[in-house]
Amino acid sequence: MFLMYFVIALINAVLTVKIKDFQQKVKDKENKEKSIKLYNTLLNSLSHELRTPISTIIGAIDTIRDRQTNLSESNREALYSEIEIASFRLNRQVQNLLNMSRLEAGFIQVKNDWCDMNELVFSAINDEKDEISHHTIEFIPNENLPFFKLDSGLVEQVLQNIINNALQYTPENSIITIAIQHKDEHCNIEVSDNGNGFPENEINLVFDKFYRLNNTRTGGTGLGLSIVKGFIEAMNGKVKLENLSHGGAKFTIEIPAETSYVNNLKNE
Repeated sequence: MFLMYFVIALINAVLTVKIKDFQQKVKDKENKEKSIKLYNTLLNSLSHELRTPISTIIGAIDTIRDRQTNLSESNREALYSEIEIASFRLNRQVQNLLNMSRLEAGFIQVKNDWCDMNELVFSAINDEKDEISHHTIEFIPNENLPFFKLDSGLVEQVLQNIINNALQYTPENSIITIAIQHKDEHCNIEVSDNGNGFPENEINLVFDKFYRLNNTRTGGTGLGLSIVKGFIEAMNGKVKLENLSHGGAKFTIEIPAETSYVNNLKNE
């Protein structure tokens, strides 16, 4: 009987090891397939998002340097403008890739300091000035806001990504509205638009890495909003996306932050 128990235990141990080994192989295969899918998605996106501005830059420079082409001063300035815009777009994509790498590696270090949110919003809007030609951005500074102790670099990148997302995926002549509030020891940021909103069944997916909405125009790496979520969570905050009843969508961001007013800061 002892021998029979021993044999049964041995068979059970062998089967357990084999089952675990099989499960690990299945898991490794799934992870490999997922990695390949993500890699292909990123490669396809980058092939368009990086190649387009690079081609614009090369083409404009070739035209400027071609001595056989008699360019007027206005045409030359227009080509310089194209190079500048393409360079900014290229820089944004590279910056998003670097930011995603930092998030994946856990290298995000929050560096809080006193900042004026009104100035920060104006700076983020100014960084998108070349994309605003067919849209309107409305922001009324809140003069009653205190100074917030936040990582201004991360917050500005969050604003840039949300604004750029709205500029890229709302119809022409859409209005993008930004509002800042101080509520319950938090810095609250709201960015809304009067566009078409998001499909209800995809709202919970838009912050996923490399995710792009179905039936949207080509281009985009699907990194912008995932970086928004990662940066906000690094600052112990929360971000929520919802469709508005009258049309359009609204991003609501809540970041816990110490506050102070100008008179108090002078004494610190």
